[in-house]
Amino acid sequence: MKPDKKIIDEIKPVKNKFIFILVTGLSASAFTLLSAFILSRVINNVFLNNAGLSDVFSLLIIFLIFTAAKSLLVWLQNYFAVELTASIKVQLRNKILLKLEESGPENINSERTGEITNTLLKGVDKLDDYLGKFLPQLFLSALIPILILIFVFPIDLLTGIVFIVTAPIIPLFMFLIGSAAEKKNKKQWHTLSRMNAYFFDVLQGIVTLKLFNRTKDVLIKIEKISDVFRIKTLAVLKIAFISSLVLEVASTLSVAVIAVEIGLRLLYSDFPFVNALFILIIAPEFYLPMRMLGASYHAGMEGVAAFERVADLISDKTKSEITNSNLSYDYNSAANKSIEFRNIYYSYPGSEKEVLKDISFKAEQNTITAFVGESGAGKSTVMKLLLRFIEPKKGKILIGDYDLTSIDAKSWRNNISWLPQNPHLFSGTILDNIKIADSNADFDSVIEAAKNAQIHNFIMSLPKGYNTEIGENGAKLSGGERQRVALARAYLRNSPIIIADEPTSNLDLFVEHEIMNDMYKLFADKTVILIAHRLHTIEKADSIIVMRNGEIIDTGSHSELLKRKGYYKELIEAGNA
Repeated sequence: MKPDKKIIDEIKPVKNKFIFILVTGLSASAFTLLSAFILSRVINNVFLNNAGLSDVFSLLIIFLIFTAAKSLLVWLQNYFAVELTASIKVQLRNKILLKLEESGPENINSERTGEITNTLLKGVDKLDDYLGKFLPQLFLSALIPILILIFVFPIDLLTGIVFIVTAPIIPLFMFLIGSAAEKKNKKQWHTLSRMNAYFFDVLQGIVTLKLFNRTKDVLIKIEKISDVFRIKTLAVLKIAFISSLVLEVASTLSVAVIAVEIGLRLLYSDFPFVNALFILIIAPEFYLPMRMLGASYHAGMEGVAAFERVADLISDKTKSEITNSNLSYDYNSAANKSIEFRNIYYSYPGSEKEVLKDISFKAEQNTITAFVGESGAGKSTVMKLLLRFIEPKKGKILIGDYDLTSIDAKSWRNNISWLPQNPHLFSGTILDNIKIADSNADFDSVIEAAKNAQIHNFIMSLPKGYNTEIGENGAKLSGGERQRVALARAYLRNSPIIIADEPTSNLDLFVEHEIMNDMYKLFADKTVILIAHRLHTIEKADSIIVMRNGEIIDTGSHSELLKRKGYYKELIEAGNA
């Protein structure tokens, strides 16, 4: 298995730690050789030259110092290996999160959430053994044998030659077995990712499964998926165990060859015992780095298999349509907030159908512009274009005097409050969820925003008030309460531009009227783009744009459109509210 170039690129920012791992590992081996050299001299002097303790005392002290130095270096090597992997894992997770943020909701929605979560957590963690063990060991497996040969050749040329001849046996077996295991490792990882994605889907849809009485069917499917994963895991483990056995046998036989060769020369020639003992002590050390490489080989392959998915997430495959030029303009609150679409066309990736066709309109600053039409008319696509989640295929969007594509996406969104149809509330307190709009806001500002959204009294009726935990996606709140928390966010943010996408479509009429009245208070002196299915919610709009099949077919105020007796009146009479 060759070092993955993309993983090597991730090491470059922390290459000093990687170099230190190699230096400490090589230095530890050097002290092992020196300790073996001293130990062979001590044993030779005591058993053959009848030396006493006082004669070898100084050598024993040096031996203990070398052994302690080796232990310290091994500890440092492991410490920096942990530091290296921790740094790169943080680095990779930040890259994934930044790439997901950059790619925007459209690209993220095309991925399975469970698979992304598995890659972000388990996938990155799988790199531990590859980065901390396999990769350093790959270099040390080449450097340490060379270091040992430098010590051995001046002492005994024949043993050095035997070392060189037997050394390739272990890497050869490792390559032959590893090439068969690599494909199985990739299949195992892909199965794990799909299994996690399916589990996540099941958890999200548990209510639906209960309602349709399909939990038993799902359990059977989970059992089948788990069994497939078990079989593939056992196949990988079988190869790993066989590999370990073969490598141990190969290294043991290689050491045995050295031992036999040394033993015969001791019997039939004048080969010095002290040199023979030194070589026998370090012979296992010569093959040890390659055995350790073999032991970490399969864990390393798991890391490479996982990194393939990590690399996909941080590559240009997930690149957003949104691009900021070098001349991107930082939009500010003092700029003109009129919004104009000029001959906009848009079709979603992978589809030739144009969901927007030659759309042109102008929403004046500090006015409310509403969009109406049946589902699929293109209203939400207009919203996504304004939020810069996507960009038009043809035409221009002007904000004041500036082309929207020339405005920095982040500075543009800082001027927008978004009221979606289904506001997402995070697991945490009500205070945390409101302060998402402005993390630097003080508590008094949060209270004022909640009062404007007519939810302060409800929050204060809770046992812990603003510190009440609301569960995942606001599970402990009703639909109207969740919508009011979203409205409180908008009040706290107080942006000059507001985009509201069917914000009351899931509410009953009584709650809807209350919330819409509070929303119109928020809309005062702001540029508002309002999308609605319930047409009575946009009667107060300054301008209403009627859409059908991706085209604008009429524009005017509520009263003007009713007088024309066109499609707008048909929608009203059909009860599409």
